Amino acid sequence: MSQIALPAFHMPFQSTGCNPGIEETREAAWEWAESNDLALSPVARKKMIRTRPELWISLIFPTASQQHLDLFCQWLFWAFLVDDEFDDGPAGRDPRMCEAAIDRLVTVLDGGPPRGAMEQALVGLRTRTYRDRSARWIRQFRRDTVAWLWTYYAEAVERAAGQAPTRTEFVKHRRDSVAMQPFLDLHEITAGIDLPESARSLPAYIALRNAVTDHSGLCNDICSFEKEALLGYEHNAVRLIQRDRGCTLQEAVDEAGGQLAEIAQRVQRAEKELIEEIEAAGIQGPTRAALERCVRDYRGLVRGDFDYHARAERYTRPDLVEVDERESLSEHFAA
Repeated sequence: MSQIALPAFHMPFQSTGCNPGIEETREAAWEWAESNDLALSPVARKKMIRTRPELWISLIFPTASQQHLDLFCQWLFWAFLVDDEFDDGPAGRDPRMCEAAIDRLVTVLDGGPPRGAMEQALVGLRTRTYRDRSARWIRQFRRDTVAWLWTYYAEAVERAAGQAPTRTEFVKHRRDSVAMQPFLDLHEITAGIDLPESARSLPAYIALRNAVTDHSGLCNDICSFEKEALLGYEHNAVRLIQRDRGCTLQEAVDEAGGQLAEIAQRVQRAEKELIEEIEAAGIQGPTRAALERCVRDYRGLVRGDFDYHARAERYTRPDLVEVDERESLSEHFAA
């Protein structure tokens, strides 16, 4: 078990509970994986069980319908398979292997023919998600998903070059790499909204999304640093603080905890500024209601993400990490 004491985190937002469909969505996720030939190895299966994607999705979408909950959980299951492949597997250490794999996933997301189980599963997710969505929403979701995928290539190149980002550079990188932005897009589906480009362009709306995403990324890094240290993974905010300051790991964790509290304050400030901008722009009707829905729901999303990291063994039990020593992509990614 961990020898590092986590700080007492400041969390100003109340829990909105857990979706009662959690167990049904867990079963649906594993059935979906099997039906898509994503039969996990014993090690990968244990890792996914400890990850509990159904818990995260049920905490951040507590009122979603069972249909939406299942779809979003299957996206998350798929994303965790991607994450483990590029964080822990050989593709994260070989830029050419990483580039080829990500290029294939992006091609399939854009409508190209699939090769292999992961790409075939992506076709099904894309088809179900894009149904009845506007072109502008699809552009946003595509942009956010592709930006997330290519962060793995950036990290693989820096690893190969023996480089690490500065803390300032890493904040921008982490905003994409934590993969929260696509799930903020998926929120619009369950909320029954479709923001126009004008609303997405509001400075405070952008600031709110960024603050929500930054909170998730830093919370993840604080809870992942021991696991990632065992894997020699340097793209972690706690590790970068420790390296830059030359401090102890405990001091780095404490500083990161203080930063997390500051980000929560940024969320609150962006909420207030967004309401002011709605008034200043004279936004009314469905667009105003949609933006106000985002303000309400994003608070619960931040709290749900925070609670998840305190409960899933993926983050609470770094002693259970098993090092991946494969030299090729998993069978799911192979053509």
